Amino acid sequence: MPGWIKVYTGPMFSRKTEELLVELHRFQLARRNVVLFKHSIDIRYERDQAVSHDGRKMDAISTSDPADLLEKGKGFDVIGIDEAQFFSIKIVDVVEELADMGKRVVVAGLDKDYLGRPFGPMPQLLAIADEVVKLQAVCTVCGAPATFSVRKVREVNDLIVVGGSEIYEPRCRDHRFS
Repeated sequence: MPGWIKVYTGPMFSRKTEELLVELHRFQLARRNVVLFKHSIDIRYERDQAVSHDGRKMDAISTSDPADLLEKGKGFDVIGIDEAQFFSIKIVDVVEELADMGKRVVVAGLDKDYLGRPFGPMPQLLAIADEVVKLQAVCTVCGAPATFSVRKVREVNDLIVVGGSEIYEPRCRDHRFS
């Protein structure tokens, strides 16, 4: 099986983790050796599982160090990575090295932060990907396709605030500031 990089991206609530988990499950059905990593900052649902907003879940290795993916992913055919936007820029070299080793690497992450700016290493991951799937959510104001994640809690100014629908909403371009 040749190495390959696929990235699922888009705003919050656009099914990125769900699509990642479905794809990894398909590889398991094909009897491929699969491992899933997620950034350790994400403890919204479970520490050792990646969980989609609709409740789909899979066991995951929680880490903040991209080097762990190389070390712990060597014996696997397929490596999944959830919440890639939270990793350091070193994740880009690690993903490329894994693909060069013949691994299938499937990544999910936000393309933009809550201010609408490129988020962490995602622009570089999108650039090196063999396939990019840009998903959309539904704007909570008008129902149009949403490509932005808006933070509802205005008094928090930190770039990274992990949360779900209690903190964030998907919005279209017209309603991203309202």
